[in-house]
Amino acid sequence: MIEVLNGIKETVVYKEVQGFKVHDNTDYEAYPDHWHTPIEIVMPIENYYDVSTRREIITMQEGDLLLINSGVVHGMPSVIHGERIFLQADISLLHNVADIESTLSTIPQTLLLSPATAPAIHERLKTLMLEIYREYFSGTILISASIYGKLLEMLVLIGREYAGKRNAFDTVSGKPKEHTEKLMTVCSYIHDHCTEDLCLDEVAALAGFSKYHFSRLFKDFTGVSFYKYLNKKRMEHAEKLLADPSLSITEVALQSGFSSLSAFIRMFKLIKECTPTEFRNLYED
Repeated sequence: MIEVLNGIKETVVYKEVQGFKVHDNTDYEAYPDHWHTPIEIVMPIENYYDVSTRREIITMQEGDLLLINSGVVHGMPSVIHGERIFLQADISLLHNVADIESTLSTIPQTLLLSPATAPAIHERLKTLMLEIYREYFSGTILISASIYGKLLEMLVLIGREYAGKRNAFDTVSGKPKEHTEKLMTVCSYIHDHCTEDLCLDEVAALAGFSKYHFSRLFKDFTGVSFYKYLNKKRMEHAEKLLADPSLSITEVALQSGFSSLSAFIRMFKLIKECTPTEFRNLYED
């Protein structure tokens, strides 16, 4: 249920529990393309459910979970009979928890968690999601604290599962945990400083590696090169700025860490498959 939608930006309204919104959806309603700052987790209870992004349509079966990261443009084209649970959470509540920000920075923008894709953790995630749902509507005290704890456990499970799939990149050194922690710290640093003039040498030195060794480790860990990851984070920042009509495209480019308007437009078209102006026009529809 979208209550406040300006263009394609949804402002999530927290009513019952501060920082969390849970919605039990049984409506025959399609949701248009939109994005929001909170993370979102969707779980079908009855029947399948489709979630669309700019690149694909993800079909979820009963009991599957889909984590949608902050700032990701997505829609729900399904208008079929069924029941789904939606959880939206203000992730700023977790910024002081070590590793959470870096975890959300290293996992894909949309992450399907099913018996096939995450067999080791799926049942526990499903249980925690149902516990959050019951807690949200329980009317007891300390609801926010209880949900906070369950969501934190979910993110820890997801982070460890996803990081575990990356650990094979460093079997030669025999120190996968040490390298994983360093690279997660680097990802968090890039997230916080992506609008600055970051360079490979500087970030490699921060991690304590030569730039050549760091480049290999970073690509194996994240699946993309350092500069592609940096530009992805800059694009996420730029998308949010483009929602503000008072900022010119040039101002958005410079505030997102690009040295020139032409470089920003070229990278935006490469990553988002449209120009910044075309993307901004979505907010005015």
